[in-house]
Amino acid sequence: MAETDEGGWWLLLPSQLRDLPADLAVTVGWVLLTTLTVFLPGVEESALRVVLGLPYVLFVPGYAFIAALFPEAGDGVRGEAADTDDERDSQRRSGIDGIERVALSFGLSIAIVPLLGLVLNFTPWGIRLVPIVVSVSGFTIIMSAVAARRRLAVPEAERFAVPYRAWAGAAKAELLEPETRGDAVLNVLLAVSVVLAVSSVGYAVAVPKQGESFTELYLLTETDDGELVADDYPTEFERGTGSPIVVGIGNQEHRPVNYTLVVELQRVSVQNNSTRVVAERELRRFQPRVEHNKTWHRRHVVTPTMTGERLRLAYLLYIGAGPAEPTLNNSYREVHLWVNVTAPS
Repeated sequence: MAETDEGGWWLLLPSQLRDLPADLAVTVGWVLLTTLTVFLPGVEESALRVVLGLPYVLFVPGYAFIAALFPEAGDGVRGEAADTDDERDSQRRSGIDGIERVALSFGLSIAIVPLLGLVLNFTPWGIRLVPIVVSVSGFTIIMSAVAARRRLAVPEAERFAVPYRAWAGAAKAELLEPETRGDAVLNVLLAVSVVLAVSSVGYAVAVPKQGESFTELYLLTETDDGELVADDYPTEFERGTGSPIVVGIGNQEHRPVNYTLVVELQRVSVQNNSTRVVAERELRRFQPRVEHNKTWHRRHVVTPTMTGERLRLAYLLYIGAGPAEPTLNNSYREVHLWVNVTAPS
């Protein structure tokens, strides 16, 4: 217990985690945080999902893969274990430097993630959110474990290590201890530029530009195995005998909407390219409330109440209660079928 008190909470962790290099620990932590933001309620729709998700897809998998391939330090990245400059310069490394590592991380991430999606496409799970997150996270964590094992097998003086302390010291000296007044002014301008750039990106992510507002209205039919398709619509009816149709409404208005959907059977007259409604019968009326980015489906039976050839079965959609006399001209959205209705045999 005394040993734990001396070493602090760090000694409570398993040895595998204590020995994990800092950059790989950040990689694994990034994967876990991104996975939580994807699936946790209340966080999945926040800007944090985008902030963590972009590096998760575009950089992290490739970085873990490169770390597994090249555990040694390159010429441009010196291991911190060497005691003197002469000892560091005497090390002959077969690794890659920091710039190459970063560039390859981006390039390989862009290649790895689509390849994982291609493999998923030939599995029963398909290309869906959960299989993609599981596959990318699993690949990254496995590569991080391989990278840690291979890096620990390399002599400490030749081992790749991100020079955090050197970067921090150089940044502190450059920002807080400028050599000239001109350097001080440039440092202030640089700091202001970074703050403005980060603020602009953060605002763009947190308050995305609202896209075009619209509503989808469409008709479907149901196959024998229960699949909804936009095909094989009923066009031949017998008066008083119904046939099923599925109507769908997709709300992309960026707000919840109360709709009114009127189903009418219309007898029309076409003269000089002008269509006039001669008679009409209202068959059904629906008043659904649909949330933004949600879809409403309703299967109903169309039962014609008048006979004739080329009657128009019209679905007229309105936002709100709708007018007293629904028509194609005053509707917000409309779809229709041309049907024939015969008298009962």
